[in-house]
Amino acid sequence: MMEELAALAQWHNVRFLAQGLLITLRIGLLTIIFSFILGTLLGVMRFSGHWLLSRVAAVYIESFRASPLILLILLFRFTLPLKPINSGTLAMTLFTAAIVGEIVRGGLNSVDKGQWEAAFSQGFTWLETLRYIVLPQALRKMVPPLTGQFITVVKDTSYVWVVGVQELTGKGVIILGQYGSTVQFFAIFGMIGLIYWALCLAVYRLGRWQEQRMSWLTM
Repeated sequence: MMEELAALAQWHNVRFLAQGLLITLRIGLLTIIFSFILGTLLGVMRFSGHWLLSRVAAVYIESFRASPLILLILLFRFTLPLKPINSGTLAMTLFTAAIVGEIVRGGLNSVDKGQWEAAFSQGFTWLETLRYIVLPQALRKMVPPLTGQFITVVKDTSYVWVVGVQELTGKGVIILGQYGSTVQFFAIFGMIGLIYWALCLAVYRLGRWQEQRMSWLTM
């Protein structure tokens, strides 16, 4: 058994797996950043009550939320002239943005309407009230569900393997093709699982830190 594990621990295997980790981090970070920006815009549009903006956002959100992510990844890969990693990242971003949009809308709805009335009485416009008063208060309430969704993003990066992107899971499958024993199987996927756990824990800790840092908004 030790010989089988030693064979896995060779430097070229470690480096190969590390390359997959970097791709996983790239897809995850880009998806989180861009889905947060787009999702915030969608959430504000749906919350606004404007007959056109609200309906456009609603159609987008419901359409993407009702679509399986892996189907979107396959669709984008074979219909868009993009590299597999870019099409996968785009599919994940658009899908996640729909969920973030609903989280943002829920957060905005949770702020007392008296905040709007007080701001309007002081001469604030709708956008100024949203930006300076309502959105900061809503953001703290949105941190826990956003953290949960971004943890899901980290795990869902493994889906891009279906279109040939050699991220962390994909690299592990390739390595496994060279080593066939049961011990090596559990060792490889145990290590991959541990890496995903560490990444998700980092996102969770970051979310908790951000929530505590914004606690003054409820005072």
